[in-house]
Amino acid sequence: MGVKLGERLRQEAPGLQLDSLLRGLAQAYRGEKPELDAQRMEQLLDAHETALERNGQDMQKAIAAEKRFIALERGKYGVRELKDGVLVTELRAGSGAKPGAHSQVRVNYRGQLADGSVFDESDGPQWFRLDSVIAGWRDALQEMPVGAKWRLVIPSAQAYGAEGAGDLIPPHAPLVFDLELLEVR
Repeated sequence: MGVKLGERLRQEAPGLQLDSLLRGLAQAYRGEKPELDAQRMEQLLDAHETALERNGQDMQKAIAAEKRFIALERGKYGVRELKDGVLVTELRAGSGAKPGAHSQVRVNYRGQLADGSVFDESDGPQWFRLDSVIAGWRDALQEMPVGAKWRLVIPSAQAYGAEGAGDLIPPHAPLVFDLELLEVR
């Protein structure tokens, strides 16, 4: 129960002063007098609710921006859509083997956000296990022959979703990858 509560609080109340929360929870559970008076607690709860509303509005804006971006990309010439919603543009055809679900792949890649800012780049070939990459990569790579280079537009649901990834990838961010498959084992 504590794990689920902690996960929910992390999503809904980033920046929460966890020590203060735990102290207040313990005091209330033991029936002790709280450190803060009722007026101060009310002020803090109001501020928290305002922050939650703002966060919810920001999320709605991010979701709408993602939908617009995906729709624009889907309409471009030469784009096809995989069953999971990943958009593919073939930059170079390949003729080699296609990876299986548990394959290791050697790739070159460059990852960007919808605004074009680069968040990751391979700087030379890198090996990955298909079962350790984001879903959008895994699904696309299983359809990609060795030697191919594709541009992938990956919806957030097939990448880092509502959580994002640290400071690099915000919540509900679609990702754009130029991905070249060099070798499969």
